[in-house]
Parts: sequence; structure tokens; C-alpha cells
Amino acid sequence: MRPHLPSWFRRPLPPAAEGARVRRLLGRLSLHTVCESARCPNRAACWHDGAAAFLILGDACTRDCRFCAITHSVHPAPPDPAEPARLAEAAAAMGLRHVVITSVTRDDLADGGAGHFAATLREIRARLPLATVEVLVPDFQNKANALDGVLAERPDIFNHNLETVARLQPVVRPQASPRRSLAVLRYAATAGARTKSGLMLGLGETDDEIRAALHDLRAAGVTLLTLGQYLAPSAAHHPVARYVPPAEFEAWRTAALALGFDAVASGPEVRSSYHAAELAALGSAS
Repeated sequence: MRPHLPSWFRRPLPPAAEGARVRRLLGRLSLHTVCESARCPNRAACWHDGAAAFLILGDACTRDCRFCAITHSVHPAPPDPAEPARLAEAAAAMGLRHVVITSVTRDDLADGGAGHFAATLREIRARLPLATVEVLVPDFQNKANALDGVLAERPDIFNHNLETVARLQPVVRPQASPRRSLAVLRYAATAGARTKSGLMLGLGETDDEIRAALHDLRAAGVTLLTLGQYLAPSAAHHPVARYVPPAEFEAWRTAALALGFDAVASGPEVRSSYHAAELAALGSAS
């Protein structure tokens, strides 16, 4: 039996009008968001604020992680070459000052979809030259040419999530590896990118394992960090081991800052792209 959702998750729903406008815009332009595809609990609040994390390269993933609600497919549809321009149009219509682009993992593509990320970055910069752009990328199987293709477009923030502690990686994300993820982050940091990563808590990790993961991320050059509560999308996904109280999240934020992270978002509701602009601003001010 899954534990009951605790009281600190209960928040009033925002007015639906702005969210409906965003949904209509995304539908008209045939765009996906990780907000919907991953069933993010913050999507109503973000859409009310006129924010969204765009999901490129389709809505089906070649990996089948046990924490994620995104559809799995061995043979997803080919990338849509017109998608980057449509995404830039949506970002402009929403008046975004900080644009977050993420994707499904596309191990079926030679470059893992890196070229599509690069094209999307170029389109956004052409349409919104004053906006900052954050990419939340898959590991591209740690291929240097793929990483170089994205880094050459100089995203303002290069984000790749470690997701969980080393012991739980084979269960939670069996087709990935912590060593590969840390290598990707280290490569980007060495290339001069501002790097960001995140962990989900409540999967069954210990405090010592969290500390080890934070040390690994700092050693890889990560400067921006998100820590949030894992919520199982369904009974078929990895179960929630426990709900971490807000006070513990605050203690981890303090501990992470003491390790040298420039900015840390830590709380039950935190997700990789939730209030991403605010975290980026905090990091640049530190």
C-alpha cells in the first residue's frame, strides 16, 4: 500500500484561465511539454504563471525508467524538423524570459537528438535574443560529438539529472548509469557551461547516500542543484518509500550550499524546471 500524500502537498489550485491559454497554444503548435507527459504535479501552477518546460523529439522515450510516466517506445517517430521553429514561436507568444528545453531519450538516433537541441537553441535565440535558455538533456550515451553539438550553441544552463543515489540507479533508471551521468556533467563543466543537476528523494535512499551523491555532483563541477520529493506516477512505477518533510529538505539545502553549490532549490514540490528562472538568477548572483 502506498503511503498517503501528506498535508504539506495540499495547495489551492490556481485560476484555470491562463493554464487553458497555454494548453491551447501548445495544442495549436503541436508541441509537447514535460509538464503533461511526465504528469508533473506543478503543471497547473506553472501554466498559471505562463511557464512551461518544452519536450522535444516527440513524446515517446527509448528508455523505460521506473520513476517516469513518459511513454516508452523502441521505435519512436522521427524528429520533426519544423519543431524548433514552432517551439520558438510558442516561447515568444508566452513572453518567456527563461526558456527550458528538455527531451525524451532517443538512443535510436546516431547523435541522440543533440542536433535537434542545437537547432532549437538557434531558433529561440533568433526569436528571443534577450531570453536565457536552459537545456535539460539526456546523457547522449556520453558521446563527445553529441555533447559538443549542444555546447557549441552556448546554452545559459546545461542541466542533466542524476535522479537518485548510486545504489538505486540500476532499479530506478536501469538503462542509465551514475558514472555516465557524472561524466556528462563534468564534460560540460570543463567546457565552461553552467551545470545543473537534480535528485529525487523518497525512493529509499539513506542520508549517507545523499551526501555521497552531492559530493559527486560538486566534484563533477555542478553549481546549481534541485532536490524534490519523488511521487510515483502510478502503482506500476517504483514505490514511494517515504515522504520527506519540508524541514529535511531545508536541511539538505543548507548542507548543499555548504558544499559549494551556488544555488539550491530544495523542497517537496521542487522539480528540475520548477521556478528555473529564479534558481538561475540566484546562481548568477552568488
